[in-house]
Amino acid sequence: MDDDRVWAFEESLWTADAEHYRHSIDDECVMVVPAPPFVMTGAQAVEAVSSTPRWSRVAFSDQQIMRPQEGLIVIGYTAEAEKEGGESYVAHCTSTYRRLEHELWKVVQHQQTPPLKAGG
Repeated sequence: MDDDRVWAFEESLWTADAEHYRHSIDDECVMVVPAPPFVMTGAQAVEAVSSTPRWSRVAFSDQQIMRPQEGLIVIGYTAEAEKEGGESYVAHCTSTYRRLEHELWKVVQHQQTPPLKAGG
């Protein structure tokens, strides 16, 4: 999967409908997000996303792509997302995809960390 397709795929996970999300998340996926239940597996993640409104827009920065072996892609980025009505969200994210067959990729790991504030 070339870089442009990687970022288009990742964007679709934020903005597309729940059915697309369901087809894109591997059953063996592990996700960590900053809201309960915090740590989820594939089916739990799909269920959680299916019942929440999708983001209407997302922009990525600090984008990194690594390909540690054939059929495995790891990405890192900062996401700035918005929903209709003005709700916004910023997080530093990672995702890992594995190829199941030619041109069929699924998410096996995703993590979101909101910006940390320096303490004092």
